[in-house]
Amino acid sequence: MTKHIAPRESRESEYSLAQLRGDCARMAPHWVVPAAAAPARVSPSRIHGVVVPAASARLIDAMSEYGD
Repeated sequence: MTKHIAPRESRESEYSLAQLRGDCARMAPHWVVPAAAAPARVSPSRIHGVVVPAASARLIDAMSEYGD
């Protein structure tokens, strides 16, 4: 049994990156994703049983508002 290997030129795509990006841009409107529903708010009084170690609380308290 003989394996036939196609020449490299015929195996490669003839599309350029610009053509591929154009195809993707034209298809993007077809891939509409529905907006995710916002999770329901939970009253702080319903949250119980959560224990945070003091070292972790100090670490979070020491971080800037947007994270370090």
